Amino acid sequence: MPSLYDELCIGVLVARNRAIRSATAESLATRDGVPTPQLRALYEELAAGGVGTIITGYAYVAPGGKPSEGALGIYDDSFLGEYRGLVEAVHAQGAAIVLQLVYGGSKSKLAPDDARRIARPGDGPNVDILGASAVENPKTHLVPREASAEELAQLARSFGDAAARARACGFDGVEVHVAHGYLLSQFLSARFNERIDEYGGSLRNRARLACECVAAVRAAVGEGYPVFAKVNSCDTADDPEGAGGGLGEDESAQVCAWLVEAGTSCIDVSGDWHAATLRAEAGEPYFAQFGARVARALEVPVIVTGGWRDRAVVERHLSNDGIAGVGMSRPLICEPGLISRWQSGDDRPSACIACGSCQKAPGVPCPQRNRANS
Repeated sequence: MPSLYDELCIGVLVARNRAIRSATAESLATRDGVPTPQLRALYEELAAGGVGTIITGYAYVAPGGKPSEGALGIYDDSFLGEYRGLVEAVHAQGAAIVLQLVYGGSKSKLAPDDARRIARPGDGPNVDILGASAVENPKTHLVPREASAEELAQLARSFGDAAARARACGFDGVEVHVAHGYLLSQFLSARFNERIDEYGGSLRNRARLACECVAAVRAAVGEGYPVFAKVNSCDTADDPEGAGGGLGEDESAQVCAWLVEAGTSCIDVSGDWHAATLRAEAGEPYFAQFGARVARALEVPVIVTGGWRDRAVVERHLSNDGIAGVGMSRPLICEPGLISRWQSGDDRPSACIACGSCQKAPGVPCPQRNRANS
């Protein structure tokens, strides 16, 4: 039975422990998606603080897929030099680093002057970004353009090309973002996917694009190279059965199995952000129950992201649930050296109170950080 400070092995990746800094939108890239010195310093601090693996904030694989201002990019070879320096800095501190790959879709937060905004002709699209269907996103109010089959094939190639670049830069793996309402997640949801072709209708068809993107990544990087897939346990915390049209837990478990068949080395279980408000008071991780279910069913490592603030809770779930690792973000924003502190014998829980203030500015600042270090 693993403990937090046992090595984590995923394909050829061997991390020094089972603590994973989960992907976080730091908003510290240039307008074109190039990592800045500030981002490099942030990752160096996390690595020096003892975390075993860092999963970067999302990096968009095509110019039209930028999900937010300050997001990383990986859509052409111009990024290689800057990423090599970032990877070397993290490795020098003893941590592994995985690049998360994404296409934003209609969840993208577009700046007012973003060139992807177009005049809306009647009830048609109001942005030139790909979508499963021309369905308005309730969070951004953007209506995407329904992607053709040819465009989806090109998108899968873009994921593969991005993964090949990541490997060339020295990243220890890549993560395909199939969660949190971005494009691949939208294809899984009947709320956003109204297609009647081979990419819509049945769950198998709705999962086709995500599986094709994973397969393209696997083909690009070869066997053994770690390919993670981040997947929602369900789309909304109050609807785990998916009765409202979003992805439900039974469907998600099946999608995870298909992603493994397509070439995924590791499933990263996440889910609806609002789950935090439902489970935080109990002091339990948000998606551990579903993560344990998937871990029992699959033959690849499963990591569970969200709600880990107490080492005793971490150790209990690692020992009892069959999960391989724990993904943490806000506790490490609050205290980048948390993993080293726990290893030193100071088992006080994280000072993070899940206030969400770190989401409100670039660089993920935390108002509790001084308290954590006192």
